[in-house]
Amino acid sequence: MTNGSFDLKGARILVTNDDGIHAPGLAVLESIARELSDDVWVVAPESEQSATSHSLTLRRPLRSRKFADQRYSIDGTPTDCVLVAIKKLLKDKPADIVLSGINHGANLGEDVTYSGTVAAAMEAALLGTRAIAFSQVRTRDEKISWEVPKRFAADIIRSLSTIDWTPELLINVNFPAVRPEDVKGIRTCRQGRRTLGTELVDGVDPSGRPYVWVGQFLSHSSLNTKSDLTAIEEGAISVTPLHLDLTHSQSMQTLTDLFA
Repeated sequence: MTNGSFDLKGARILVTNDDGIHAPGLAVLESIARELSDDVWVVAPESEQSATSHSLTLRRPLRSRKFADQRYSIDGTPTDCVLVAIKKLLKDKPADIVLSGINHGANLGEDVTYSGTVAAAMEAALLGTRAIAFSQVRTRDEKISWEVPKRFAADIIRSLSTIDWTPELLINVNFPAVRPEDVKGIRTCRQGRRTLGTELVDGVDPSGRPYVWVGQFLSHSSLNTKSDLTAIEEGAISVTPLHLDLTHSQSMQTLTDLFA
C-alpha cells in the first residue's frame, strides 16, 4: 500500500527538530510550513538533542510545555516529540506530513545514523506518516545562512506531495552552503559514505584529568559520485530517499542456505 498525493492547502503539518524549540532553523521551517498550510503544529525538544539518533525516553515521564496554540515543547528526544505529537496532541486529526529541521549543520552520509533530525522523520515514517528531514550545511567558518532553504524548501515539499510514498519511506534533504543564485540544481542522491572517520580531540581538563572529545568528520569526500556528499560538495541540493527496512536483500539467500 502507498500513501498517495495530497493537497497541502488542507494538510495538517507537524514541524519538529533536534536543535530545540528556540532554534533559528525551526523558526525558518515553521515559516515555510505556514506558506503551505494554515494548519501547522510545532512540537520540538525543550533543549538541544543533537546526535540523539532514534532514541526514546523510557526511565522517566515526559512533560510538555505549551507556548501558544499548536506550539509545544517536550522535555525529551526528537523521537519522543513525534510520538507524543502524533499519539496524543494531534490524536483528533493525524498529521499529513512531518517536517523535521532545519538542522544547524549537515546530515549527510553516515550522519543519518546519529542524527536526531533524521530520527524524528524516521519515527513519523514508522507511524505511517510521510516525513522530510531538512539540514543546512555550515560554511567552512561554521556560519549558517538560511537563504537557500527559504528559496527552495517550499517547492521541494510541494513536489514531494504530488507522488506516492511507499510505507517506511522518508526523505533526507540537505542544502549547500552557497548563495541561492549559486545552487547547482536539486539532485536525487544515494546516501554517501565518507572516506575518513570521525575526529577525536584529546585534551586535559582544569584538574589535570585527560579527556577525549568527539569532533567533526575528517572528510566530506565520498566513495560514490552519485552520493549526497558529492552533490553538496558541488553546490547542489541533495534529496535522498531513505527506507526503514534495513534488511540486506542480497544476503537473504546466502544466509538461508547457510542455516538450512
